[in-house]
Amino acid sequence: MTIAIIDTGCANLFSVQAALDRLGLAHILAGTPAKAVEADRLVLPGVGAAGPAMERLKKSGWAGALKSETRPVLGICLGMQLLFERSAEGDVDCLGLVPGRIAPLPRFAGGVLPPMGWNALDVEADADPLLDGVLPGSRVYFVHSYAAAIGEITVASCVYGTRFSAIIRSGNVMGCQFHPERSGEVGMRILKNFSRYCE
Repeated sequence: MTIAIIDTGCANLFSVQAALDRLGLAHILAGTPAKAVEADRLVLPGVGAAGPAMERLKKSGWAGALKSETRPVLGICLGMQLLFERSAEGDVDCLGLVPGRIAPLPRFAGGVLPPMGWNALDVEADADPLLDGVLPGSRVYFVHSYAAAIGEITVASCVYGTRFSAIIRSGNVMGCQFHPERSGEVGMRILKNFSRYCE
């Protein structure tokens, strides 16, 4: 089993690679869809802004290829946001692999944007394979200013000024708004669960 990490040129590529190394999972860095032909799963990492990230995905051919992808796909942080139809960050069209739009987190008294730190997961969907062995209330690491609202594809949620989707899944397409590669044992468990997804 091999995981292809889609090379978006973002800052968390190496931390995702390091996390997969710690789990003993084979992986490659794929700048184009052709580089990932023999991979079994795809990870779309992301740090930065939606507009430039979408431009990179279009130029590399990934934007078109992902629309017909049947392998398990996991978006991380900005990578999860790009799975949706549109983002308010730059008012940009995204990949459209899952329904919905990305909106800014609300400002509130005592809140800091972007929030940088740990938050507790509230489980919204029973027996989802991504959460196998993950207890409700487990804490994971976030850095983000935008998020997806709660919807039918929400697997787990968090609250920061408002309740938002922390994990989503629609068929073979999954996303974590947080950084599993920086979330200790809980994050490692989620990545391991993704590696086993659909086995």
